[in-house]
Amino acid sequence: MSDRLLQPELVSVLREGYSRKLFLQDLSAGLIVGIVALPLAIAFAIASGVKPEQGLYTAIVAGFIISALSGSRVQIGGPTGAFVVLVYSVVQKYGFDGLATATLLAGALLVLMGLFRFGVLIKFIPYPVTVGFTTGIALIIASSQVRDALGLTMEGVPAEFVQKWIAYGRNIGSFQWAPLMLCVITVLIIVYWPRTGSRMPGSLLAIVGTTVLAWVMKLPVETIGSRFGAVPTHLPAPSLPNIEWSLLPELVSPAIAIALLAGIESLLSAVVADGMTGRRHHSNMELIAQGVANLISPIFGGIPATGAIARTATNIKNGGITPIAGLIHAVTLLLIMLVAGKWAAMIPLATLSGVLLVVAFHMSEWRLFLKLFTSTKSDTSVLLATFLLTVFVDLTVAIQVGVVLASFLFMRRMAEVTQAGYITQMLHYEDEPVDLNPMAIREVPSGVEVFEINGPFFFGAADKFKSALKETSKRPKVLIFRMRRVLSMDATGLKALEELHDSTKREGTLLVLSGVHTQPLTLMTRSGFLDDVGEENVFGNIDDALNRGREALGLPPAEPVARVPEVRREMVDQNGNGNGNETGRTSD
Repeated sequence: MSDRLLQPELVSVLREGYSRKLFLQDLSAGLIVGIVALPLAIAFAIASGVKPEQGLYTAIVAGFIISALSGSRVQIGGPTGAFVVLVYSVVQKYGFDGLATATLLAGALLVLMGLFRFGVLIKFIPYPVTVGFTTGIALIIASSQVRDALGLTMEGVPAEFVQKWIAYGRNIGSFQWAPLMLCVITVLIIVYWPRTGSRMPGSLLAIVGTTVLAWVMKLPVETIGSRFGAVPTHLPAPSLPNIEWSLLPELVSPAIAIALLAGIESLLSAVVADGMTGRRHHSNMELIAQGVANLISPIFGGIPATGAIARTATNIKNGGITPIAGLIHAVTLLLIMLVAGKWAAMIPLATLSGVLLVVAFHMSEWRLFLKLFTSTKSDTSVLLATFLLTVFVDLTVAIQVGVVLASFLFMRRMAEVTQAGYITQMLHYEDEPVDLNPMAIREVPSGVEVFEINGPFFFGAADKFKSALKETSKRPKVLIFRMRRVLSMDATGLKALEELHDSTKREGTLLVLSGVHTQPLTLMTRSGFLDDVGEENVFGNIDDALNRGREALGLPPAEPVARVPEVRREMVDQNGNGNGNETGRTSD
């Protein structure tokens, strides 16, 4: 199915035919994932600075919508660790109504991104940026759990990273053994229980076991109920948040960050799922699904949601094949809340800290973080900038600065690999394949200069182009601009070319273009530059261009040079459009 159809995978499944066998597989997977999602939804909500039940509302409502509309057959959605830092900062500054408004804006942005086919573009977020903010988020999540893991008696925990650890240091004297014991037991069960081969989720066993242990032994530990009160056993009535219109401009930046984070996380999860199932997701439909989910979630008191990598992988490993498994996962959570919500209030907060510490460890990707230090200096600088800004400043700023910095460094690298110069000055290219049609076997008449550019001709390379042109004081009668290796050109490159043409006209020099590829030629045609130069001065190969120069000098054409036919390699873009030489012209 093409993304052009924007059709949910659930519709495709139902059209193909849904059997009893598929339902039984989806039922088993959906029940297990629903149980796995229960502690995570509560833990992520508490870590985000909202009520425990709001995590459940998000997993139920947004999780159901994401599975119903998803562009992936096995995507499981809900609250995730990636949002913890961002949600916490927005709630602290603007309250839940501010968060709900930002989430609504983010949902609308995601829907528009899907409709305008931005799904492919989000995949271009640089890898060091995603690793940097993911590792930073993991560190912040882990540091936020110290109070509950150690049972510290504190009025509140500062939002800032440094101030948080200063506060921990000041209150370390209130440390208690009981919470630490429950936290350690939780971590050990989650880590080692899967080795037994049991299909029961380790996190569920840890929560039930430590809750019973704390209740039987009457341990002096804080629970969900003692801090937040009873957990509701029903979904709230839908209602719009109290939108303060004066705050809307301030909420645009958090909304963009939520939309980007939801898009990145969901598409990463879908890519992981593709690798596990052998299928292909449809990124634009996935963005629309995430957008609709984030439009509906805050109306039911929920927080931002996205595709959850760990829960999606759990779904696949337990036999989930179609979006029905995700719908069952949401219904399972709803039934658990309706029937056993009151018991959730007994869960020790130290237990949830243990769950989140394991989540943070797996989320940190510390091996990949360290591995990136062996990469280029620019990648390392982007990684560190994103990581440090996430930890010490703000996730929104980190994503924005990381993407901008990576873009600037990429443009610099592209400008560095673009080379320009006169052929007569022995222009060389590193790692250049053997030139089948070299200039060395051609005679360049006096009065003719051949200038060549190698690489994309864009704004980053325009200055290098102008500097290279000034390297000679000669004013030739004919200047041949060889463009056989210029596959793309932007408006700045075209402007530089127009300035070159104006300069040559003033000096009485004829400008001849050779080996122009489709994209530059199309740009020249649309701008009218081709008419200024004259089609009679644009050629597909250097031999014809040299003969045009001889003609302008009143010289006879050269004897034909034995040319080795070059294999025409068509450059194909993501839409399937060709980007080779102009049809009917010979490759230069």
